[in-house]
Amino acid sequence: MPLAFLSALISNNLQAGTICFVGAVVGVYALKDVKRRTQLVKAGSLVGAVNFLLAIGFALFQRQGLTELTKAGLWGVSEGFVSAFMVMGFLPLFEHMFKLTTNISLLELSDLNQPLLKRLIMEAPGTYHHSLIVGNLAESASEAVGANSLLARVASYYHDIGKIEKSDYFSENQKGKSRHNKLTATMSSLIIIKHVKDGVEMARKYRLPRQIIEIIQQHHGTSLVPYFYQRALESDKEGKVSEENFRYPGPKPQSKEAAIVMLADAVEAASRSLEDPTPSRLKAMVQEIVNGKFIDHQLDECNLTLTDLSKITQSFTYVLSGIFHTRVKYPGREQK
Repeated sequence: MPLAFLSALISNNLQAGTICFVGAVVGVYALKDVKRRTQLVKAGSLVGAVNFLLAIGFALFQRQGLTELTKAGLWGVSEGFVSAFMVMGFLPLFEHMFKLTTNISLLELSDLNQPLLKRLIMEAPGTYHHSLIVGNLAESASEAVGANSLLARVASYYHDIGKIEKSDYFSENQKGKSRHNKLTATMSSLIIIKHVKDGVEMARKYRLPRQIIEIIQQHHGTSLVPYFYQRALESDKEGKVSEENFRYPGPKPQSKEAAIVMLADAVEAASRSLEDPTPSRLKAMVQEIVNGKFIDHQLDECNLTLTDLSKITQSFTYVLSGIFHTRVKYPGREQK
């Protein structure tokens, strides 16, 4: 829009400046929440139509001939389409130069054929399935509180990529006996905690956007690894176990999306160990986890309100109730 005023001043042409300004305003609103490249073409068509009407209106007001009317109309339409195709061509360049993450680039990263996600499904299938459900939970909760639901969903897909290197040390990928049975609690906690650092390094290697890297880094905050901490306490007879050695390095979530991914991650993991997951038990479990993160001060540095936490709890419960719904038992065949 400022360029429209600048062009009007340079060319000393109020008509051209007005058309550019109105077209820019229409383009801004047409591109709001754009998620597909085809929407850029639609926005260009809309801008072209508005420019066409304005150009024809100015031409009629000045009582110009048919030739001038035709030129004005074609100029208005072509400007809209040319602008759309220029944006499509230069958008990847601008994203790279200014380190921007648009909805279009996020959608491209959500493609399950992305190399990193293909590695995840092949080398850590349990983690992959967990990440998909976390994505559904995070997306639903983000919509409930007005956060960026697309960013939350895509970041959830990548939040545990650090588990790829040592996937069999994580419960969702284990088959048979646990690899931690032969390790001390301290060593086990170090392996578990290290997946955050490994995930950040892997995300940078694959050039994931900054926002996703930050969520990977923050999705555990400074939370405690409770299972191995409790195991260490049980075997500690001299009182030398420090709680700090069993906490993630942080930082704590700095945005709504990062906090929601943290909560969704914890809720999905806990739901797997819940016996008889009825809606009431799921709600109590979700409430307990959300309250626990709040009491542990993991949500101090994000801008979630108590009302937001209530909405997130309701959203998680609704999604989990759909996942763990009961089925009618089918009558089995009688065997002789």
